[in-house]
Amino acid sequence: MITRADVDAAQARTAPYTRRTPLVAADPVGAGSLWIKGEYMQHCGVFKTRGAFNRQLAARERGELDPAVGIVAASGGNDGLANAFAAARLGVPATVFVPENAPTVKVDRLRSYGATVELSGTEYAEAYEAAQDRVARTGALFCHAYDQPDIVAGAGVIGVEILADLPDVDTIVVAVGGGGLYAGIDAAVAGTGIRIVAVEPVAIPTLHSALAAGEPVDVAVAGVAADSLGARRIGGHGWAAAEARRPTSVLVDDEAILAARRALWTEYRIPAETGAAAAYAALAAGAYVPGPAERVAVIACGANTDVA
Repeated sequence: MITRADVDAAQARTAPYTRRTPLVAADPVGAGSLWIKGEYMQHCGVFKTRGAFNRQLAARERGELDPAVGIVAASGGNDGLANAFAAARLGVPATVFVPENAPTVKVDRLRSYGATVELSGTEYAEAYEAAQDRVARTGALFCHAYDQPDIVAGAGVIGVEILADLPDVDTIVVAVGGGGLYAGIDAAVAGTGIRIVAVEPVAIPTLHSALAAGEPVDVAVAGVAADSLGARRIGGHGWAAAEARRPTSVLVDDEAILAARRALWTEYRIPAETGAAAAYAALAAGAYVPGPAERVAVIACGANTDVA
């Protein structure tokens, strides 16, 4: 499992390359008080930039990154953006495989970072298979969307920043797709007693289904958040974290996600994509109800959307 030491190492490694995003007080939801972690202000508009830099920098330290061959990623968009951006900053080539239905705004940005974009299939899993074939043929460094130790540790730095800004936080609310962000936050706060609320769309309940079955299982991929939370099953690191310290697992439907997305824009001018709005939706729709005086931080983790 990823440990706090791994997260601390990631923080030190990536600090020169990433932004320390703000934690801002928000309007209360229910009886508790609320803060929003503005990770949507990260480079590329998404938290995945942290893991991308940590993966590539750590691989370079270990001699695993060939600067002539570069990196390969498979992504519905955001992970590809993060890895393409990191590769450009580090001076190595990047090839990103995305599903054919990836949002145009994300594909255009990938190309703006100098990445080679390959369209493959209609789900992340199909893009992943195509990426693995490219890695096998070229020896490029594969950067997983959510399930590698360096990726998870990089994401966990968000939790360290929340603790630094709000030491008495009781609860952190996080959206879950493949589970990399959730596992990183879990590692960052392990042993503190802080509750993690893991939020998923009803249409893609990877962690919720795994908890019910007692093991990771495949789920269908559908709904408005499929482009960023569209993993078929929870990743190994996400599952290991859930087995060790069971989170509070809640589901939100597409209507609640879209309403939360509108509310984040209307009330805070946060241009949250649907996957990023899922965490806030759990609070706004009452899927998770904070207790009296409970101090809650919700991660707004991505802004790669067309605000029109």
